Amino acid sequence: MNPKVDFFFNKAEQWQQELDKLRMIVLDCGLNEELKWGCPCYTLQNDNIVLIHAFKEYCAILFFKGALLSDPHNMLIQQSQNVQAARQMRFTSLIEIIEKESFIKSYIHQAIEVERAGLKVDFKKTSEYSVPEEFQQKLDSMPDLKEAFEALTPGRQRGYLLHFSQAKQSKTREARIEKYMQHILNGKGLDD
Repeated sequence: MNPKVDFFFNKAEQWQQELDKLRMIVLDCGLNEELKWGCPCYTLQNDNIVLIHAFKEYCAILFFKGALLSDPHNMLIQQSQNVQAARQMRFTSLIEIIEKESFIKSYIHQAIEVERAGLKVDFKKTSEYSVPEEFQQKLDSMPDLKEAFEALTPGRQRGYLLHFSQAKQSKTREARIEKYMQHILNGKGLDD
């Protein structure tokens, strides 16, 4: 146990017993406990394997390379269609965690083996994402915007494309593009 991580478990207003149990299960698998992104993160030789986090409706273990795991018990959940690598295991009671402890450990051990084998998730390339028509028009009419967008990292490009595409109405897409044009020109990502 890493004392720096204790605050996460001590501050939990909800899921206290469930989080404590998940912590014991993960630690029993021989991983190192660290604090990353404000959550307990469990690593193997500095590589992230799993993360424990809590939400209003559930607590969960997140497998960083969950897409590479076999899921014989149908326990892994893809949080949204845009999440490519990570998968969650969600829980809503201590009893559920206790009943599934052996399954949870088998998935963690599988994740450890995936990391040891050096397996990588094949991410979709930025070119595979659709560019909203409104944004394509801006790129075509503003060479400096196009150059700045192409200079962004692939992750930042995807972030913008997803954000712009998620708007249902053209007017909303246009407003989002206008709002972030200067950000793109400054070489910044959506959340920078």
